[in-house]
Amino acid sequence: MSQVGDRPDANAVSENGQSEGATILLIDDNADVARAMDIACRIAGHQIEVATSPEEALSRLATGAFDAILLDLNFSPGQTDGREGMALLTRILATAPDARVVVITAHSGVRIAVAAMQAGACDFVMKPWRNAELIAKIETAMARTPKAAPPSPAASLPEPVHILGESAAIERVRAMVQRIGPTQASVAVTGPAGSGRALVASAMHGASGRGRAPVTVDLEDPQAWEKLASEGTLILRHADRLAPIIQGRLLEQLAPGARIVAILDSMDTLIAPLRARIATIEIAVPPLAKREGDALILARHFARIAALRHGRSAPRFTPAAEALLTRMTWPDEVRGLALAVERAVVLAEGDAIEAAAIMPSAAPSSAPPSHFDLADSEKAMIAAALREHRHNVTHAAAALGLTRGALYRRMERYGL
Repeated sequence: MSQVGDRPDANAVSENGQSEGATILLIDDNADVARAMDIACRIAGHQIEVATSPEEALSRLATGAFDAILLDLNFSPGQTDGREGMALLTRILATAPDARVVVITAHSGVRIAVAAMQAGACDFVMKPWRNAELIAKIETAMARTPKAAPPSPAASLPEPVHILGESAAIERVRAMVQRIGPTQASVAVTGPAGSGRALVASAMHGASGRGRAPVTVDLEDPQAWEKLASEGTLILRHADRLAPIIQGRLLEQLAPGARIVAILDSMDTLIAPLRARIATIEIAVPPLAKREGDALILARHFARIAALRHGRSAPRFTPAAEALLTRMTWPDEVRGLALAVERAVVLAEGDAIEAAAIMPSAAPSSAPPSHFDLADSEKAMIAAALREHRHNVTHAAAALGLTRGALYRRMERYGL
């Protein structure tokens, strides 16, 4: 889902029929390849953005629209089987079936490149390439007619919405969105506030292929009820907070042909007829604590967004900060994590974010994490800081925002 800046229209063409001023995402960890392709594309009038890993690529795709994607098929050192690139290609096309992807391979990888095209890539280019051939293949891919071309600009397809994370819990959510999105079934999206329910609701509409933008209705706002007559997709908020008699009135006012995606705290308070209308399927968004490893992926994504928003260079997290991000129980879920990371980016004085810069906004405002969670987080954070600073207690204490004495006491407490 595009959230950053205005990008060129992928359909803008010059008099000779070629795309002009396109924005291309290059996914490749080789700096030499990136420089060479950047030069070739700039000469042709196009702009390249570079992602050096699948994680960064998905982050960029979640915040920007690209006219084409150049995808290398291997990232980890020693990998030549193309599995990493194929997995990323599958992930991209599952969310954005009409993405224009051109894969990059060596001469020995032609078989893999053909498999990539069978999976949905537009074409492939082999290293070393001829610039004219590279540009021709990119522009041919961008000129390709979408599989479900809309009849007019007014009925354009919704932009894809990328749900980030690699945990099994969030993968189940992505799979449900892709399975249920194209149907007419009404969906209830439940889970803790701040966990990403609105994003999942938008992804559900994005996967539907319906051109009309969804209409969001906050049912606690009386003036918003006027929107209930809208056709297309209705995203309803707070239906479960209405009194039973008001729920009955809501049911009467819903447009018969509308597809409903309801964001709920719980389905338990819904009256049976309304539940049958707006909650055929339930998608439960897991709390961040149940998404193993995703907090760090999301934190890097939020740091990149915050750096772009505030005109800063994208900072890295120190090992101690990463330990905290991974272990902490975050108030307000993903939304709280995003706020803590943005604050840390704004206050960062160098190119690294220390654990102490994140901790203040991670302090719980109401129900605190259990003692076990806090102790486990603190121990991991201290151990990581000591490793990072080669057990220099003075430097580790400064990074953690502690005095030497306070750090020694904690080291003794945790047996470090």
